[in-house]
Amino acid sequence: MPKETITPRAKDYSQWYLDIIAQAELADYAPVRGCMVIRPTGYAIWERIQAALDQRIKATGHSNAYFPLFIPWSFLMKEADHVEGFEPEVAVVTRGGGEELAEPLVVRPTSEAIIGHSFARWIHSWRDLPLLINQWANVVRWEMRPRLFLRTTEFLWQEGHTAHATEAEAEEETLRILNEVYFDFAEKEMALPVVRGRKTENEKFAGALRTYCIEAMMQDGRALQAGTSHNLGQNFARAFDIKYQNAENVEDYVWTTSWGVSTRLIGALIMAHSDDEGLVCPPRLAPIQVVVVPIYKGDAERPRVLEAIDRIVSAWDGRFRVKIDDRDQMTPGFKFNEWESKGVPVRVEVGPRDIEKGTVALARRDVPGKEGKEFVPQEGLADRVAALLDDIQQSLYNRALQSRLERTRDVASYEELKEAIEGGWARAYWAGTSEDEDRIQQETRATIRAIPFDQPEAPGKCVLTGRETSQTVLFGRAY
Repeated sequence: MPKETITPRAKDYSQWYLDIIAQAELADYAPVRGCMVIRPTGYAIWERIQAALDQRIKATGHSNAYFPLFIPWSFLMKEADHVEGFEPEVAVVTRGGGEELAEPLVVRPTSEAIIGHSFARWIHSWRDLPLLINQWANVVRWEMRPRLFLRTTEFLWQEGHTAHATEAEAEEETLRILNEVYFDFAEKEMALPVVRGRKTENEKFAGALRTYCIEAMMQDGRALQAGTSHNLGQNFARAFDIKYQNAENVEDYVWTTSWGVSTRLIGALIMAHSDDEGLVCPPRLAPIQVVVVPIYKGDAERPRVLEAIDRIVSAWDGRFRVKIDDRDQMTPGFKFNEWESKGVPVRVEVGPRDIEKGTVALARRDVPGKEGKEFVPQEGLADRVAALLDDIQQSLYNRALQSRLERTRDVASYEELKEAIEGGWARAYWAGTSEDEDRIQQETRATIRAIPFDQPEAPGKCVLTGRETSQTVLFGRAY
């Protein structure tokens, strides 16, 4: 696909996003409306995301398990707020094996119900707690306005589910996941600066006591919820009769949590970092970190150049994920464009002149064109490439953070709020009700993305009601 087929961000951001996905061969549309085919490059990024998250999840004491895709309808109905929140999105199976089912089966929209049933069978005593489980799975939520990676009828995710003896332990778990897993992953692996906070009652997970989140700003100023962690209180424990005998032999309900991130993180990666040339992928998540392109004319130069490349790459001793693009049928220029559009962080070019001079051309993806290209010695190249990958990772983070800071405005009036959300986020004092929140959403299409953990020391006046409050929130339009 020619490079010029990418629509510039300034012209049509939504089309630019879809063009990036097509150009980088990340995903394709499935024959079922709202579903997607994740192509090898897209799935390789997801595998990198999985690996980094799975390591963190296991480091906090959790074990992976797997629960059924089909959930009895009666299970979903047990928690009233939960079913009310999910019923419009559920897909239901009513026939199987050519016959009507005795009870309809819900195709998993989330697993609190089916896992709650298992927890009730497994937990009997305080000695069984805490129970820390994670699942990697697919889920189905009937999506009316699908968009690749961001909102699809079927998507991939991880969902953690835990049970604890006390509310304090459940709250500690909920925040541990947010901080030690999701926040750490987003900032270190995705180079994605995020704001940590709590969701309002309007925005919290259906059936939760409290929901915490990480929110990221995309290049167009919109918010994307990059991860959520829920303290479910005893709501699901009561619904599924998950009880335990405490140390005093008194029976009580457990306290549960759930938390998850999904393939929408790939959408976040695209919209946070990419440019009009194509995908820009943070080095730590890039399936290929370094592509090496041989430059030669004719068969006479080819063996010598490839031999030099083999020598250079073998000296790297597997430190990087490397691709040597030795395809004869493609020109170097075509290869440059292809790997640039697929977001490979570093490109190394080697030709006959480089062999004679003991140099290579080194190009960084986050700075396209001549500005990001330099000729460097072959000696010490591995350390130089490693330092360059680290610099790209940090530069992507710094660039995204600077953009967020510039697009976040402190506002003191409703009119200022309306202006601010046209291009970013509005930070405002808030003492409004859920009805006030609904009104703002109806009038501006903005929601409270988070009540940030970082709060000001001095009180102020609510942006809508004028009442004095010590709480600030972030308003923004979201994906």
